[in-house]
Amino acid sequence: VELIKMQYPAGSRIELHSMDDPLRPFRQEKGTVLFVDDAGQLHMRWDNGRTLALVPGVDRFIRINGAKKDKEKRC
Repeated sequence: VELIKMQYPAGSRIELHSMDDPLRPFRQEKGTVLFVDDAGQLHMRWDNGRTLALVPGVDRFIRINGAKKDKEKRC
């Protein structure tokens, strides 16, 4: 969990690729990490105004801000 918190600090920008949730944002929706909880879920504020957490290892997304190597990390 601490590694996830370091990889995705509050303010990180994320682009969603896929999520198995009927309430999911649109594919390729972008959002901002609010915080990472103790279970390692990324709590998001999506650009469409909704909030819904991401689960690393289950949902597919990339970080789109930060160093170039950060952009290449996929979960």
